[in-house]
Amino acid sequence: MALPSWVPDDETKPAPMPLLVVQSFVNTWEADSGVDLLADPLAASLWLRDAGLIGPDVEDVDAATAREVRESIRALLVHNESGEVPEPSALGALDALAERCRLRAGVLPDGTVELQPEVGGFPALARLLLVMRDAQRDGTWGRLKACRNPDCRWAYYDRSHAGRGAWCDMAVCGNRIKNRNLRSRRSGVGGATREEISDPR
Repeated sequence: MALPSWVPDDETKPAPMPLLVVQSFVNTWEADSGVDLLADPLAASLWLRDAGLIGPDVEDVDAATAREVRESIRALLVHNESGEVPEPSALGALDALAERCRLRAGVLPDGTVELQPEVGGFPALARLLLVMRDAQRDGTWGRLKACRNPDCRWAYYDRSHAGRGAWCDMAVCGNRIKNRNLRSRRSGVGGATREEISDPR
């Protein structure tokens, strides 16, 4: 499948559309390289425009808010992987966004009722909330996860049959954790759990 230009080149586990937009939004920051596509207003507006979240006439993008919302979503993806409930403070940016966003209902030509964010209250990010809500309803949300490696946390879509994937890339992050666990065992320091090192995904 050909991926849109705004999806990272090294994306190997893409989510279905439109959830791919949320996944790619989270992956605008890469731990290994330190690259952050939301580092400043210009970079953020370029990415959001390329992903179709803002129109060509929008220039004023609050990059700091975008980064905060991104990390709130990442906290939810860590929850999808581990089951651990995020701290309330981790979801503060999403909660603030939800309080500020205004939605407008519309009816499409085929009769489908659709919600769209109104101008104001950062409509680009409000659209992400709508995609997340729809994914939670159709069952795809739980398969969008953050890599179990705490030094990575790359968002990936778990297509495994049982939905028990743990790594963005077993050959990279899975092996890193396995090697870290081996070194920890040899030095007598606690490491990863047996489940973490035996998961084949």
